[in-house]
Amino acid sequence: MAVDLSPAMVALCREKGVEAHAMDFLSLDFAPGSFDAVYALNCLLHVPNSDLPAVMDTIHTLMRPGGLFYLGVYGGGSVTGEGPFEKDDQRPPRFFSFRSDEQLQEYARRTFEVVDFHIVGADELRFQSLTLRRSGV
Repeated sequence: MAVDLSPAMVALCREKGVEAHAMDFLSLDFAPGSFDAVYALNCLLHVPNSDLPAVMDTIHTLMRPGGLFYLGVYGGGSVTGEGPFEKDDQRPPRFFSFRSDEQLQEYARRTFEVVDFHIVGADELRFQSLTLRRSGV
């Protein structure tokens, strides 16, 4: 199952036989405890820091106890901050939230147990990879 904010991307998923829904992270319309695992690759990169705790809480609520959450985003290094990314070739420019390694892990620890954190690459904009676990009963 997939979720995307863009109806066009949802349509492409459905064309490939994937069950997909157009939804916003702050209003995911699934029952609590619906998922054993959640995979978020480069999508939380577009969530403002002010909304990230609520998004993480929502994902936590949708997961079953012991479930795993993979979170992968670009960030860390010397590129941090929020707003349009000057090197983005999309028009109109997209919103990005680039977080330091410490900042991203702090957001994750508020709601999840950090099972693994590692970075890939050493450039100014590298990839941050987290495996998180939903604790609780």
